Amino acid sequence: MQIRKRDVTLKFSGGGSSSVLGTCIKWYWTEPQQGNFNYSDADEMLDMCKKNNIEARGHCIFWEVDGTVQQWIKALNKDDMMAAVQNHLTGLLTRYKGKFRHYDVNNEMLHGSFYQDHLGKDIRANMFKTANQLDPSAMLFVNDYHVEDGCDTRSSPEKYIEQILDLQEQGAPVGGIGIQGHIDSPVGPVVSSALDKLGILGLPIWFTELDVSSVNEYVRGDDLEVMLREAYAHPAVDGIMLWGFWELFMSRDNAHLVDAEGELNEAGKRYLALKKEWLTRAHGHVDEQGQFAFRGFHGNYVLEIETVSKKIMKTFVVDKGDSPLVVSIDL
Repeated sequence: MQIRKRDVTLKFSGGGSSSVLGTCIKWYWTEPQQGNFNYSDADEMLDMCKKNNIEARGHCIFWEVDGTVQQWIKALNKDDMMAAVQNHLTGLLTRYKGKFRHYDVNNEMLHGSFYQDHLGKDIRANMFKTANQLDPSAMLFVNDYHVEDGCDTRSSPEKYIEQILDLQEQGAPVGGIGIQGHIDSPVGPVVSSALDKLGILGLPIWFTELDVSSVNEYVRGDDLEVMLREAYAHPAVDGIMLWGFWELFMSRDNAHLVDAEGELNEAGKRYLALKKEWLTRAHGHVDEQGQFAFRGFHGNYVLEIETVSKKIMKTFVVDKGDSPLVVSIDL
């Protein structure tokens, strides 16, 4: 827990001193036929996220795999296709500027090459450059699958690293590494080794689509715990997103945490147990210097202060950092 915790000192003054995903931005969803736009689903999702203080990831601007590309795009000549790509970038990122924290720019480039085959090798880097110009606030990701499990020679960590370095050499502002994490039988040391290799690049790694599939929900719980602990223990991993949790809304069978009827299964119980383990609860008295010190996990905190006359609620954030964090609390 060394890499996920930080020493914190709360300094009190006054008053007497007594842990997203927007898949509906995929191009085949927002423009199924040329010029026929559908942004309503993404708008509704973002509105819901804003009301509930949930951050959203933009998944994905382009998808390189041939079978995911609309027929109308495939029918275009090179110049018209290039114009369509530019129009999609401009339309999407102008509409949602500042609203998505992350974008998966061109999904699964280790497993497909539609745009590169039709528009040339520069197109991938140019997608990143243009996206960055249109929304400099968003972190831009590569995103692919089977990178962490050693099951696919096309997407080994070494090939992913080579692809990222190639994009960077062309000037692409790659801000993060997305590992989808659709897992069947994880081997902890294999996952850890892949993260070690990717971590050399110095970019934040996110598990962007984590789900674990097993017919036996107890095995599923064990496998999910392996993945979560490996990710949580690795200093290069900045975040984890589950690829669904409810049985009726899962892309893979036998990967849910909550049954169709709303009952938590064993995998779901394991997830909540880990979440509880990784929460910080500290209590005590403020010392004579008006301070209270503790060591806690990174994240958002709710602070409850009880004085003789009243109860006060405050919030603060513990970010990453090697040095102790001092938080001033004005009562």
